[in-house]
Amino acid sequence: MKVLSVSSEVFPLIKTGGLADVAGALPIALKRFGIETKTLMPGYPAVMKVIRDPVVRMRFDDLLGEQATVLEVNHEGLNILVLDAPAYYDRSGGPYLDATGKDYHDNWRRFAALSLAGAEIAAGLMPGWKPDVVHAHDWQAAMTPVYMRFYPTPELPSILTIHNIAFQGQFSAEIFSGLRLPPQAFSVEALEYYGNIGFLKGGLKTAHAITTVSPSYAGEILTSEFGMGLEGVIASRIEALHGIVNGIDHEVWDPATDAVLQTHYTGATLKNRAANRAAVQEFFGLHDDNAPIFCIISRLTWQKGMDLIASCADEIVAMGGKLAILGSGDPALEGSLLAASARHPGRIGVSIGYNEPMSHLMQAGSDAIIIPSRFEPCGLTQLYGLRYGCVPIVAHTGGLADTVIDANHAALAAKVATGIQFSPVTASGLLQAIRRALHLYTDQKVWTQLQKQGMKSDVSWEKSAERYAALYSSLAPKGK
Repeated sequence: MKVLSVSSEVFPLIKTGGLADVAGALPIALKRFGIETKTLMPGYPAVMKVIRDPVVRMRFDDLLGEQATVLEVNHEGLNILVLDAPAYYDRSGGPYLDATGKDYHDNWRRFAALSLAGAEIAAGLMPGWKPDVVHAHDWQAAMTPVYMRFYPTPELPSILTIHNIAFQGQFSAEIFSGLRLPPQAFSVEALEYYGNIGFLKGGLKTAHAITTVSPSYAGEILTSEFGMGLEGVIASRIEALHGIVNGIDHEVWDPATDAVLQTHYTGATLKNRAANRAAVQEFFGLHDDNAPIFCIISRLTWQKGMDLIASCADEIVAMGGKLAILGSGDPALEGSLLAASARHPGRIGVSIGYNEPMSHLMQAGSDAIIIPSRFEPCGLTQLYGLRYGCVPIVAHTGGLADTVIDANHAALAAKVATGIQFSPVTASGLLQAIRRALHLYTDQKVWTQLQKQGMKSDVSWEKSAERYAALYSSLAPKGK
């Protein structure tokens, strides 16, 4: 079976969040099921710098007004189709934001072009290859099934995966003519959303199947609390909705082989984590003592509950914990966390920015990772924590609730607990979870059992890839 995946970012080429990890790991996991995936992505400067020996597969003289070329390249086991369109992607900022942190004014055109290119490939216009199924990711690729519906490929099955419904790609109706779609596409059955245009909404209405990145999140987005205004659209497609939890790449995330670690270890050699712990303490300027290190690796935003970390930081230190915080985001939250670090030198360390190697080392050297998200479609950092023996402390929501087994009395007695869940997602709820963690930490036998059980968890892509393979097969023409 042949699958075209369309994504605005793919690890290891470009990454701003978990979307990239999924788009990079799922195609590799699907190979064992006989599925050949080609992934279409934008040719950002960071991508164009690292690809080697690309082959030109097709050209566009007028892709929504600009010239573009599709280049095919193999990169670290991935078959990548790079949309080389300098007018859209050759920019000094990030994938979505300019150097000042603002959305590019033409994001609608940049990602409609990506989707249109995907629809053209789906139609068989790239010589020598045509997919049986198209899999689009998030709002940036959600126009792919829209173009397929109104172009000559309405029968070709498409899937849209929602990684975070909070990001919807909503734009003024004035852009409609620039999308080059027929008038009927601007309707409630496609793009029209309260008089404007919704890229994600259009994809939800036109894709043959919809997936979310965890079963719990699939249920949550049917509610007004989590549906972000699209709960009615989701409800209208409930028979097409599937919740499939993400996995992680076991080769990239493996404490027994991870090249950035000070020392490697397994569940049987947890004492080897000590050198990694020392490196984390040195990097964040933390005191070298026996107090547990609680790490945070996150976007510093309200959704991720980082305001709770800022408000609870003093009490966490007072209770005997240390904090190592890596991330960037809301300038006010960055300032609050840096101020907390200044108040508690040696007890709180903060590094503003994105640092992939350090995120690995923190999982390998910290005692626990705190993930207090107000909503979390799946989450990957808790899966990394489980894999690395860094006990997750998570809000009871979405994929966090699906992947971490709370250390209640029954789970501890049965030796199946893997972390700590808390609810409600408030400062008091978080502090109660930290108290529970500190209490468990005083009994190293119990804490070690938590670590080992977490490391036994199956957080790979194997089961999830099998579910995607089954979904593809159910949609694809018979015999594919």
